[in-house]
Amino acid sequence: MAGKPLSRKQKQIIGFIRQYLRDNGYPPSVRDIVRGCDISSTSVVVYNLNKLERAGYIRRQSDISRGIELLDKRREKRLVYIPIIGEIAAGEPIPVPDPNRSAVTSDEGLEVSAGLIQRRGNIYAVKVKGESMVDALIGDGDIVLLSYVDNVEEGDMTAVWLKKEQKITLKKLFKKGEHVRLESANSQISPIYTSADNIDIQGKVVAVIRRMA
Repeated sequence: MAGKPLSRKQKQIIGFIRQYLRDNGYPPSVRDIVRGCDISSTSVVVYNLNKLERAGYIRRQSDISRGIELLDKRREKRLVYIPIIGEIAAGEPIPVPDPNRSAVTSDEGLEVSAGLIQRRGNIYAVKVKGESMVDALIGDGDIVLLSYVDNVEEGDMTAVWLKKEQKITLKKLFKKGEHVRLESANSQISPIYTSADNIDIQGKVVAVIRRMA
């Protein structure tokens, strides 16, 4: 099957598996695929799953009922679904609906290679709004992947929740005693100065996905 295009049914199965993973956080069973794709029998699903596995689109664990893993066919790497939880200002801070990091829910997301985020911990994504980080090659409309951390190093690019202002911003963070400087990567935009007890670190930038014009 190498080099051959996917059949309509195989594309439908791949699409269903991807959506099922997004909706449920775990892969579908063969019977789930039968129902979800309106396929006549489990044997037809198994036949097409075998084809997809040989072509490198999925990996299956035969001893597990839901042992279907999506692969990046070009690199034979696992794909991981990352939720996009909203927008974050790269310029002036903007409000976010819920700063509670333990409740990440989103109807939007993207798939990235597991190798991109391996050993990074819990990852989420946000869209950048503004141009204050352009010198760090992060522009308006780009997506940044952040790892949940409580502490960062000096100068790390960080998502910071400003408690009093009830707003969030993306900046390079510098601490000096009880004071914090949140610095843009744009010489035209002034830093934000605040106290250390006014900030809550929401995450550290681990990757940037550029928006192509």
